[in-house]
Amino acid sequence: MKKKVLKFSVSFLWMLSVVFTCNTLVAQNNTTPLIDSILVKKHLYTLASDEMKGRKVGTEGIEKAAQYIENEFSKLELNTFEGAADYRQRFKKKGIKLFNIIGVLEGTTKKEEYVVISAHYDHLGILKAVNGDAIANGADDDASGVTAVLSLAKYWKERSDNERTIIFIAFTAEEKGLWGSNYFGKKVNPKKYVAGINIEMIGKESKFGPKSAFLTGFDKSTFGKIIQQNLKNTDFKLYPDPYTKFRLFYRSDNASLARLGIPAHTFSTDPIDTDKYYHTVDDEVETLNIGTITNTIRAISIGTESIIKGIDTPSRVVD
Repeated sequence: MKKKVLKFSVSFLWMLSVVFTCNTLVAQNNTTPLIDSILVKKHLYTLASDEMKGRKVGTEGIEKAAQYIENEFSKLELNTFEGAADYRQRFKKKGIKLFNIIGVLEGTTKKEEYVVISAHYDHLGILKAVNGDAIANGADDDASGVTAVLSLAKYWKERSDNERTIIFIAFTAEEKGLWGSNYFGKKVNPKKYVAGINIEMIGKESKFGPKSAFLTGFDKSTFGKIIQQNLKNTDFKLYPDPYTKFRLFYRSDNASLARLGIPAHTFSTDPIDTDKYYHTVDDEVETLNIGTITNTIRAISIGTESIIKGIDTPSRVVD
């Protein structure tokens, strides 16, 4: 009996520490839903599990990931995109059957104005084995981003006060060269799209320290300044992309929308110049910080709120 009490106490203390750590980084209004660190962990560990076999396009692993995302959209009762029969936007490229997973939360007063919240759910699959491990799980790249999309979908569904329509997208084949987002971009009217909120690799502390992230293409629209203003009364800071030599603005799925003039940018925390796990079999959940992911998602929810609520409209992208 004593052993059981001790086990409960340790678990309880651990849970308290997670909640306390994550709740103190970014303040949230008591009347709004909470971005739940426990749910964040569930999504991350599922999407980056060995069962997904690295989520390479055209494999059974990515099919399992797609089904998981679809199931989460279904539980939230999101609408399908443009009246589709299901959440898949199907297409084929180089003989590979591909599909973006898209769920829609219709807005109220400005439902014909669209905001995209996106991340890519594919990764590299099976690589050369290192210490007996050949699965490139892609925990940071980009299970962390998809975790953010799913968490924000639940957050905004529970709020039910988005003036603009939110389109939640898990893009496929980003690792192939933005195939999924390029296909999506060819099928939409860019004039109706107000902003693209893309999320990539948010599992490690940024070079700016705790409670911070950076935004790609910061100087190409007023999007970043709007986010900074909205975060002004929190303890989270957003910075312009410090890795301009890597041209990250053009290497993630935001680029497919930005080329259409849509103010689409990517949030990230990854110290890419020193990240030894990037595109390796060692990109595992154990290398990530759940608190960093949770608080970055919370910061994105606060930072983009005025755009989703129809208060602010970022300027179009200029190159």
